[in-house]
Amino acid sequence: MIASFGFGVLVLTFLVSLYGIGAAVYGVRSGKAAWVESARHAQQLTFPLVTLAAGALVYLLVTGHYEVSFVYSVTSNAMPLYLKITSWWGGQAGSLTFWIWLLSAFTTAVTLRRWERDREFLPWVIVVSLVTVAFFLALVIFFENPFSRFWATPTGEVEAFFQPANSVPIFPSDGRGLNPLLRHPGMIIHPPMLYLGFVSFVIPYAFAIAALVTGRTDDRWIRITRRWTLVAWLFLSLGLVLGGRWAYDVLGWGGYWGWDPVEIAAFMPWLSGTAFLHSVMIQEKRGLFKRWNMVLIILTYCLVIFGTFLTRSGVLSSVHAFAQSAIGPMFFGFIGVMFILSLALLLYRWSDLEAEGHMHSLLSRESLFLFNNLLFMGILVVCFSGVIFPLVSELLTGQKVTVGPPFYERATAPLFVGLLFLMGIAPLSAWGHSTVRTLGRALWKPALVSVAVLGLVLLAGVRSFGALLGFWLVAFTASVTLYEYGRAVLARARRTGENLWMAFWNLAGRNRRRYGGYTIHLGIVLMAIGIIGIEIFQQETQGTLKAGDSIQLAGYTVTYRKLDEFDAPDGRNVARAVVDVFRGGRYLGELHPRRDYYYASQQPMTIPGVRSTLEDDLYVLLVDWRPISAEGATFKVFHNPLVNWVWIGGIWLIFGTLVAAWPDRDPEAEQARASGRERLARQTA
Repeated sequence: MIASFGFGVLVLTFLVSLYGIGAAVYGVRSGKAAWVESARHAQQLTFPLVTLAAGALVYLLVTGHYEVSFVYSVTSNAMPLYLKITSWWGGQAGSLTFWIWLLSAFTTAVTLRRWERDREFLPWVIVVSLVTVAFFLALVIFFENPFSRFWATPTGEVEAFFQPANSVPIFPSDGRGLNPLLRHPGMIIHPPMLYLGFVSFVIPYAFAIAALVTGRTDDRWIRITRRWTLVAWLFLSLGLVLGGRWAYDVLGWGGYWGWDPVEIAAFMPWLSGTAFLHSVMIQEKRGLFKRWNMVLIILTYCLVIFGTFLTRSGVLSSVHAFAQSAIGPMFFGFIGVMFILSLALLLYRWSDLEAEGHMHSLLSRESLFLFNNLLFMGILVVCFSGVIFPLVSELLTGQKVTVGPPFYERATAPLFVGLLFLMGIAPLSAWGHSTVRTLGRALWKPALVSVAVLGLVLLAGVRSFGALLGFWLVAFTASVTLYEYGRAVLARARRTGENLWMAFWNLAGRNRRRYGGYTIHLGIVLMAIGIIGIEIFQQETQGTLKAGDSIQLAGYTVTYRKLDEFDAPDGRNVARAVVDVFRGGRYLGELHPRRDYYYASQQPMTIPGVRSTLEDDLYVLLVDWRPISAEGATFKVFHNPLVNWVWIGGIWLIFGTLVAAWPDRDPEAEQARASGRERLARQTA
């Protein structure tokens, strides 16, 4: 009954979405505002309807209705309540339903805003939003139904929503349970953050298409969607950071980023979205890059759908799995249609998107922002080619090649270096016109500080060219950012008589975008410290130890004490080693690396024992054990210098994004931004 109710609500939502699309188009074509308003109400109805369907699915998960195939595949009696709820996004059908629920929430929210100034955008925003909602609803209704049930037929067991002929329902007493890798706290939060980032980018794309259709190609659509874009970028950034932490804690290879296609699927829209966030500032300030910004937001939307396609279509396992997948061709066709239609609209309005000015200097801030965008696009091209090449190779030759981390690291390292360098010089470059001399005058103090830091790094014994270059860039970029912020704080304190803390606080409050951006840059710098440490200085070793034996790495001594094996109440067998850690003869404590084996799903999971400081991590894995044999246990040990600065930088980056996205409390700032382009035009005329 509950499953039938949930499925029926999904079908009703699909019909409401189709009605909303038709009503919006008819209303705008006929000039009848009542139809557009009806479409708006249809849009607003999607969220409560999908919420009902989602509630039905969660109820089935929590109460253990294992006759529903999705419930059987992701839950079990031994799982705690919170895991039963979060298993909603632990499988394909459920995750697509979760995607729809979030998408309907965001697209409904955008229709609740005041539309008096932007009435012509409304119908087309509704159309784009509901087309996307309807597409994903079609996937779950016709191909990946989360409410399908098990049936016993004369020819065997089948999964279907409607009862096949000559069949009887099957009621399993227990489920298979959630994949052990998905039981980590990071995976409870990581997928929702990524999905929130994905669906949020639908909003600026919808406004961009509305601007192209209506011919209103000024800055209005950008101003409306600025915070939507920042919110999307915030969630996507948080999802990537949490995904890295999950990989570090669970996957057992001593790292946080492996250039896996699933990781890259989320990273690509982040790259284009980051480029877009930088580029729109130039359009607002100088009236430049209008066409480029349209390209970027169209690309970001398509990459959002493409990323979902990569992870949900089966194409990553093989092109044959894609060909046999029910939803793979659907995704491929939808991406193609949306991209072609968007490109056609862009070409149709090409002449209306002509820039209002010109770049006068290669060293001006707008030029440096353009170089920044090109570097982001370069990294995106590397990522896209690395994901696509194995698939094309398999399609053409029948053999699948592997593109591993060395390819990505060699190809992207110079581009990341360029981005870090531009982060250092762009804040002190002038709008409109800048020269080597004026830039040098602005940069010499931070450059001097960075050279001093480089000297300290050399004195510390670092001789790797990559590390020296990286630490110099980190010091240079951090010095420029702090210098620019500090100079503004001192100027405000002198002008207003405020103390330095109040000047700092009020300055950020008056221009949240600018100083939130500086905070984000500092977060990137902190993350870069950790990346340099683990990528260049990581060490590892492996050994099989008897009780009392030791293994040494990077000044640490790891001594194997014992191994305990027991069954846990949640249906897993736990093999937990106890190792003692020493450094320089001093006892630092004990670690407990372990391997868990889940009986229901018949899957193992390796959990490292980690000793963390700001200086480094000692990361110990229990690779194998033979409690009866004299061979003892095998351990793999990693020494990861500075890795925790990745997580500290990630937190700082998120904080900076919140600052940038927070509504301005000073109306003077909004007015200043609105008149910024005219003022700058007069200065550079």
